[in-house]
Amino acid sequence: MITYNTGITGDEMLSAAVKHAADALRRDIEKACIKTDKKGIDIYLKSDGSISEECFKVVKTGGLAAPEDPEKTSRKTVVVYASGDLGFIYGIYYISRTFLGIQDLWFWKGQRISKAESYEIPDNFIYGSKPFRIRFRGWFINDEVLFDGWRDQCGENFPWEMAFEALLRCGGNMTIPGTDMNAHRYRKLASEYGLWITHHHAEPLGAEMFARVYPELEASYKSHPDLFRDLWRKAISGQKDMKVIWNIGFRGQGDRPFWADDPSYDTPAARGKLVSDLMAEQINMIKEQDENCICCMNLYGEIMELYRGGFLDIPANVIKIRADNGYGKMVTRRQNNHNPRVPSLPAKKDDSANGIYYHASFYDLQAAAMMTMLPNSAEFVINELNEAVDRGADDFWVINCSHIKPHTYYLDLIAGMWRGESCLSGDPAAAADNFTSGHCKRYYGTGITPNRKGSSIQKAVSYAGTLINEETAVEEIADLYRHWPEYAVKYGPNEDDHAGEQFPNHVSRILACAFIRNFCMKDPEKAEKCNELNWLTGDGSLKDQNSFCLERFERGSDNYKEYFDKCRGLRKSIEKSDIPGGMELAEQFGNDLVCQVEYLYYSYLGAVHICRALRCCLGEDGTRAAGVVAEKVAEQTAGSGIAGKKEGLRDRDWTEAFYEAGLARKAFAEGYSVMRSHEEGIWQGFYKNDCEADIRQSAFVAGSLMSYLRILGDGPHFYKWQRRFQNDAGGDKVHLLLRLKEHLSDEELWEIMDSER
Repeated sequence: MITYNTGITGDEMLSAAVKHAADALRRDIEKACIKTDKKGIDIYLKSDGSISEECFKVVKTGGLAAPEDPEKTSRKTVVVYASGDLGFIYGIYYISRTFLGIQDLWFWKGQRISKAESYEIPDNFIYGSKPFRIRFRGWFINDEVLFDGWRDQCGENFPWEMAFEALLRCGGNMTIPGTDMNAHRYRKLASEYGLWITHHHAEPLGAEMFARVYPELEASYKSHPDLFRDLWRKAISGQKDMKVIWNIGFRGQGDRPFWADDPSYDTPAARGKLVSDLMAEQINMIKEQDENCICCMNLYGEIMELYRGGFLDIPANVIKIRADNGYGKMVTRRQNNHNPRVPSLPAKKDDSANGIYYHASFYDLQAAAMMTMLPNSAEFVINELNEAVDRGADDFWVINCSHIKPHTYYLDLIAGMWRGESCLSGDPAAAADNFTSGHCKRYYGTGITPNRKGSSIQKAVSYAGTLINEETAVEEIADLYRHWPEYAVKYGPNEDDHAGEQFPNHVSRILACAFIRNFCMKDPEKAEKCNELNWLTGDGSLKDQNSFCLERFERGSDNYKEYFDKCRGLRKSIEKSDIPGGMELAEQFGNDLVCQVEYLYYSYLGAVHICRALRCCLGEDGTRAAGVVAEKVAEQTAGSGIAGKKEGLRDRDWTEAFYEAGLARKAFAEGYSVMRSHEEGIWQGFYKNDCEADIRQSAFVAGSLMSYLRILGDGPHFYKWQRRFQNDAGGDKVHLLLRLKEHLSDEELWEIMDSER
């Protein structure tokens, strides 16, 4: 039995990496075991050079010979045999998962861990792990903005420690430990956990950005080659004691082409030659300190286009990393309005070293998902990853996980695939069944209904973070997770063109800003279009773009309202039920899936009202929006100094637009408040730094739109609307120079207007 008093020892001093895992198992035991005096079986770590690298064997023995007296043996022991640190680490977490029921992503999913006196290990138990299907596999903790705000509350290193532990529990062995400065700050910690280090595709060799070190200089390799080389040598020296997969290549200062900083490279041939020459030079630099170095290079974005065009000479044995487009499709990404969709997987006859950079999370200021799950289905992800393996891209998988918590569903799925626990080719339903095999009931979020009803229940229960046997609630939870991609808005013609939360937030802000910049009082309906939205709407006026987006935002609002109602209903049902641990399950369900549905619902609702506000001023098919404010608002703007096309925009149009903008501000603000309400316990402050999708900024922009509309419709004296809606403000019909009440803020005026509805 494993009990509270189970010890963890080894036949030699544990490395720092193995000690981290052993300490985690000790913590797991204390979480899962009631504190008693009951003796427990010991866990012993023993080196065995015959075991393959990264593999382990767990054996329950009758006792080990005591080092100080070989004639004596200890009590029964569970022995973990391995030949290296990662084998021991995976073996330790296997014990936690298999016998204690601690899930790989327990922390990030909020698993409720029930306590028991002891956990049985069968006599003669033997388990030997198999080699991983993917050689190097790990997470890119990218755009980790929530970590940056949260660590002020939970501790500087805590988010990263829990991230590295989760990655190792999932069988990962490699990481890009953060974006930009965070990658430099946390790579030593990642190395101490036993992980290989690799680098962002914009940071060759993990070096500092030239533009940050030399902000006064032009970021041109042609002008400053020695300075670039010095940065690379410094990076190599700083990582010489770590396990590193060296990312070579050359991009611009940030996530963009280098020729954006140095336009003298004005042909594909010139660009490809520079990248090729620099890769060869970088390898020579690395070999000065690491003769057996492992190198990779990213065929990402514009670099893939150079490669496909035949302009790159990639050194032999360099792992070529091929990226998806941020939405799970293995084609080049869309950048601004440029969307070539060049296939990124290797040819079937390519037997060189290949890998993938795959996004469970993505940030593009257009339609991606970072605060919420990937909007495409699990079947879609499985098919893309199967195709990658079939084409030989199995040397290297780095998965963009951003801040982990919103993405556990797909991270679980992908980890199962790199472990080889799913069918990497063949029947998806069989793959789902494979996920449930073994001692630990596990759920990898395949989104697939397996052949056996019991498997679906087991998987959903495990993902929800508890071990409930009440089938009704569990089946409903499983259904809601499975239906996640069905509610996503399709914004384009491609199978992967499904929108995340950035679509309603960024696009509605773009529309509002374009309206403020381009609105034409003399010809409202022909306001100049916003070129930033050409990727989405194509040609047409701003009015046409607004109509296009409104239709999709309304669809999203309706979809997520339906989804939200189903989730909320199930949560209340679980809370009121007699399911063991029902309140905890309902809370976990709320903090995981419901939280994301809420974010999307309020985002789309706010975006709908932004577009309706603009429609009041831009018109739609020659008509005005239906009355939003009371019918009593009928006066024309004649005499106010405001002229519109023909008869001019009516005062009613301005007040309707103002009111709709206020509804948008309210929806976005409520979405932010609801999101923050899910910060409980250790998660206090987790969502504070939502600064990329940034639903709070959407509320600020809606507020700015309110102010702009009030200036146009009620300025410059700001007395008409207040006199109309505020009691005793002077009266709507009596036009005197004097006012009777101090000016109201936009929010105060809107509240009075809203109270009349």
